[in-house]
Amino acid sequence: MSSSNVKYFSTRGGSEELTFEEAVLTGLAPNGGLYIPTHIPSLPANWETEWANLSFPELSHAILSLFIPTSDIPSADLKDLIQKSYGTFRSDLTTPLRQTGENEYVMELWHGPTWAFKDVALQFLGNVFAYFLERRNQGKPEEEKEQLTVVGATSGDTGSAAIYGLRSKPSVTIFILYPDGRVSPIQLDQMATVPDANVYVVAVEDADFDACQSIVKTLFSDKEFNATHRLGAINSINWARILAQIVYYFSAYFQLPADKRDKVQFVVPTGNFGDILAGYYAKRLGLPMRELVVATNENDILERFFRTGRYAREDLPLEGQAAETAAVNGSSDGQQAVEGVKATHSPAMDIMLSSNFERLLYYLAEETGSGKREDAQATLKGWMDVLKKEGKVDLGKDVQAVGSRDFWAERVSDEQTIEQIQQYYTRKEFGSYVVDPHTAVGLAAQARSAKKSPSSTWVTLATAHPAKFSSAVELALSADAYPEFNFNRDVLPEELKALDGLEKRIHKVKGEQGVRELIERVKKGEQKAATAEGKGSI
Repeated sequence: MSSSNVKYFSTRGGSEELTFEEAVLTGLAPNGGLYIPTHIPSLPANWETEWANLSFPELSHAILSLFIPTSDIPSADLKDLIQKSYGTFRSDLTTPLRQTGENEYVMELWHGPTWAFKDVALQFLGNVFAYFLERRNQGKPEEEKEQLTVVGATSGDTGSAAIYGLRSKPSVTIFILYPDGRVSPIQLDQMATVPDANVYVVAVEDADFDACQSIVKTLFSDKEFNATHRLGAINSINWARILAQIVYYFSAYFQLPADKRDKVQFVVPTGNFGDILAGYYAKRLGLPMRELVVATNENDILERFFRTGRYAREDLPLEGQAAETAAVNGSSDGQQAVEGVKATHSPAMDIMLSSNFERLLYYLAEETGSGKREDAQATLKGWMDVLKKEGKVDLGKDVQAVGSRDFWAERVSDEQTIEQIQQYYTRKEFGSYVVDPHTAVGLAAQARSAKKSPSSTWVTLATAHPAKFSSAVELALSADAYPEFNFNRDVLPEELKALDGLEKRIHKVKGEQGVRELIERVKKGEQKAATAEGKGSI
């Protein structure tokens, strides 16, 4: 069970191996790759009996200890960090299961401070950042203390979860980029109403999430800028986020009735591939499960890969109302191509290129190649170079076949998303249940998947509270069709109601240059303040 020899290396090449601390604080490798462990540890032989009755924090400690050597974080300190991270969750189970059918469950991941699944990882990551920086800065004068500039992109939930995890943390400044006009009002309120001085909410004009994510990766790859400002990553490119999310797959397993555990399949609404990748690691550790189901919306690049072996950022066909509009405007077949990411009812999944998919592709390159790390790194880098240059790469049938051993994918339209929200609201046997549109995508994929594997037990990951996506929920459960439903009364928590009317702080910028200039201005101001404080204390 020892983790003493686990190190971390880049998917894209190089023999360098980092400690857990170095990998977490670095975030993205200098060559653009993502850090992964040198090997997948083994579960203890008696894990099923020893872990069966552990609380979520205790289970987290058992699993995270497999990957975090005590030389990085001593066991007692790790316990304290975990307890601090999950002590604010509204459920004693942290990520409770709710039964929604005979062999069907939903795992509610939204009981943290921002009502989204990303709290599970980002509460932990925020505390880990603070722990490492406090240890490094102990005894140093103010002007010599290490400062971390955290830069992240969000399509909605990552931003508020990261901000709540890092607000007022010493020696940390956080910049969250979001595509202007493309997050829900409550998501924006959660980010922009946080008054802490170390928080900067950045609206990138004329951008989608992929553009914001590209800016973040470019800044990390700029060695001079990165070194000057000591950039830290909170997006799921940071290994610590994936690691923290592995835990709730084990938690779901132990919450299931014993006779249903060996038949479990997880369905994961998928945008940046981090949430479902954590399930892949859980499976590789040895958690008994069947395939993982990738549930995508109409931005379906992942579904197309698992079906064809091609990973391609292509124009997407319009469907439903958009197709009807296209037909009215003269399209002969009612279909019209839309360039880039399509805006859907599930905006956190409106992503074309999923950053964490690279981690899976490394393992597929390793298994379909020589099995040597350096060869897999070279293959992966080649794929990424072609993708960047041409916008698509054909990975071949062998890679697709190996990937399909652990995954299959389902594409869910906006119309089907709305139908699922309505269906679960009107359910009788297991009670009315209001779900957010991302969870609805997962439930639609689960219903379709159940026909392929009728003997399975299904656990769909509920990634956000429905209050965070009022437009989709109120569209599905309109007053005309469901007069008994009232969003403010039946769904909206008091904590989120309280955000309305609070002052917002938003910095609007244009493109990468605007982001760079904002960070430069802020960091120069902080440096002047630190120098003045340091001089004043001599």
